[in-house]
Amino acid sequence: MSQFADRVNRIASSPTLAVLMAAEQYKARGIDVVDFGPGEPDFPTPDHIKRAAVQALEQNFTKYTATAGMMPLREAIARWHAAQFGSSYGPEECLFSSGGKHALFDALNALIQTGDEVIVAAPYWVSYPEMVKYTGGKPVFVEARADDGFALRAAEVEKAIGPRTKMIIVNSPNNPTGAVIPREEYERILDVCRKRGVWVLADECYSHFIYDGSKPYSIAGAADSKPHVIVAGSLSKTFAMTGWRAGFALGPKPVIDVMTRLQSQSTSNASSITQKAALAALTSPMDSVRTMLTEYTRRRERILSGIRALPGITCTSPQGAFYIFPNVSKHLGQRGIPSDTAGLAKEMLEKAHVALVAGEAFGAPGYVRISYATSIERIEEGLRRIGRYFAAAVTAA
Repeated sequence: MSQFADRVNRIASSPTLAVLMAAEQYKARGIDVVDFGPGEPDFPTPDHIKRAAVQALEQNFTKYTATAGMMPLREAIARWHAAQFGSSYGPEECLFSSGGKHALFDALNALIQTGDEVIVAAPYWVSYPEMVKYTGGKPVFVEARADDGFALRAAEVEKAIGPRTKMIIVNSPNNPTGAVIPREEYERILDVCRKRGVWVLADECYSHFIYDGSKPYSIAGAADSKPHVIVAGSLSKTFAMTGWRAGFALGPKPVIDVMTRLQSQSTSNASSITQKAALAALTSPMDSVRTMLTEYTRRRERILSGIRALPGITCTSPQGAFYIFPNVSKHLGQRGIPSDTAGLAKEMLEKAHVALVAGEAFGAPGYVRISYATSIERIEEGLRRIGRYFAAAVTAA
């Protein structure tokens, strides 16, 4: 591997995409797989958004746009975020990117230098540590505990901050746990970071999927947050647009300017067709979001009750997103079951034809991530197969 650049050798491929590929290989052989792996809505993109893209094509809106995105879209993003969360950004403080992941990548590359430390709460989304390592930075992990609902706490963040700390990445609602940081606690985290000169990179990918009637919020809506916060937003989950690659960043103009410069030398502007679709999404009623949230609530209750009914498995109740994150550690290494969740996930796919993601991918050995972004019928079938797998292991013993 010596012929490749050091920055590429620092990072690994995405484990969640590896699960997707493995499941697809089984499906291609005609095997029925209950796929609990995908981190994307199973709902279609709403029709009015698709019509906007078709209209863009018919009107030949297929040329370059400004690198940061067309002005009407950046204005719409700023207005939408202000209406939803009480923030106060202008279009010059906005960058439209090829997905929320791209916004995160640009923000990290704009601010993190070799040797800088970036605090990452564990369990974490798989790409955070790899992105940090790519920049030459060092991820510093802070544990969010299951007995505290996996919510990140300001006291733990403060203890982790050192002289090289440049940033913290905060993901609420969280992938993979579904944890939501209480507003007051999130503001305490911001206050700690403000006092210590640490950036808060707020990943708001799942911002609108919060349960129990709670109102979505953004730390960018807190008083005096703008000089310290960069928002990485995404339309992928909120509007069921994962394949469109529609994301954005909001932050202080000097940071957004540098991120735009980076984008100008990598992707240039995001797809012009996607920009028109995104504009329609952000300027129309959000009825589809309410529909999805209602259905996810129903699915969450069913999969939680089903998983908790299995002996030896515990699971916190997710407050947001569309994942459960059960602890299966009591089964590992017992009765012929693999000793880690990477092996368990592989065997679950091979023997039970159920796809899920091992906790090691998220910095959480002993856990697995199960997405309930699938139908109740598939959830029922998946629960039956998981139950049979563990029951067979008991019988074999």
